[in-house]
Amino acid sequence: MVAIRSAVRSELATCEPGDKVIVACSGGADSLALSYALIKEAQKLTLQVIGITINHQLQDQSRQQAEKVIEQFHMMGIAVSEIIDVQVELKDGLEASARKARYGALDAASKKYGASKVFLGHTRDDQAESVLLGLARGSGTRSLSGMASNAGKYVRPLLSITREETVNACSEVGLIPWIDPHNSDQQFLRVRVRTQSLPVLEETIGPGISAALARSAALLRDDADALDGWALEAFSGVEVESIAIENLVALPRAVRTRVLKLALYAAGAPQGSVSADHVSAIEALVTSWHGQGALDMPGGVKVSRISGRLSLSHPSN
Repeated sequence: MVAIRSAVRSELATCEPGDKVIVACSGGADSLALSYALIKEAQKLTLQVIGITINHQLQDQSRQQAEKVIEQFHMMGIAVSEIIDVQVELKDGLEASARKARYGALDAASKKYGASKVFLGHTRDDQAESVLLGLARGSGTRSLSGMASNAGKYVRPLLSITREETVNACSEVGLIPWIDPHNSDQQFLRVRVRTQSLPVLEETIGPGISAALARSAALLRDDADALDGWALEAFSGVEVESIAIENLVALPRAVRTRVLKLALYAAGAPQGSVSADHVSAIEALVTSWHGQGALDMPGGVKVSRISGRLSLSHPSN
């Protein structure tokens, strides 16, 4: 528990006395250990910890499990806690849909309680799984950089802590973790990565793969942050409706493709709708021009090359 409390302590150090922070706890070892460390460290700093457990209502007796989390919150000294029931709309697969519902509930809870931070129990193992999943999808640098330790109000202080350490920490202080059946259900890609892919890599390449993947994620996040910053600077002041091709060609491809994505969103494409294929098609107008016609992009945005300029138009404009 010492390492976990130390990781939590450094995050709490940025809070002001009297601040409220939320810890999201499923009842698993990771979030239980995080909850315990938070309340013990927060008491020294006169911070209030609010325990939230999300009931996704996807399994039998999920409400009973949520009530057990509340009991353990009270046992460890977290006086204010709440079960939030959510309805999971299955639109993008079970995992993604549950995640959307969960973060929506946590966003609402942070506003309700006036919390400055929301603590999440993702570990180094979760980070390694995220990197492998990004590789499998053929994603870019941002996806391969995994989860951020700080993303707005969301804080993940355990990204350098292993899952085994959280299990041991719970045993050390007498907490009883819940073993979620979904975490062994092979229909989920993340579970297959956890139970099949990573063990094979550890066996065939050598131990320490999870740690190496997590280190790679941190390095790639630095790269992604730098490239995103460069792209924002290059995009500032650009007239979205008509961008000079020569200005785009002068940029490194990694920056140019980011600028093109920013331009699409600024022109009216819905957030999250632009794929790598969309950007590649526009990139061809810039660097492989041979008379292509206009491109139809998400949200009704049309992109064409006219007189040495990239033109982006939207029906509503």
